[in-house]
Amino acid sequence: MKDKYDIKDSNPRKNPYTKKLKKQITININVETVDYFKDMAEQTGIPYQTLINLYLSDCAENKRELKVSWT
Repeated sequence: MKDKYDIKDSNPRKNPYTKKLKKQITININVETVDYFKDMAEQTGIPYQTLINLYLSDCAENKRELKVSWT
């Protein structure tokens, strides 16, 4: 590997994965919900945080709206 790289004269390309980057946040989720996704993670072999992300991504992509009704 070169000790020094000179990219001034080169034509660097844009990172094709920038739209897929994740942002770390803090969120409060009730215990039952976390346990649900952890159980699902054991069944599928997919980490529970990935499952939560997949579910929320699906909601966002399909523009699902939350229907809340108070009784």
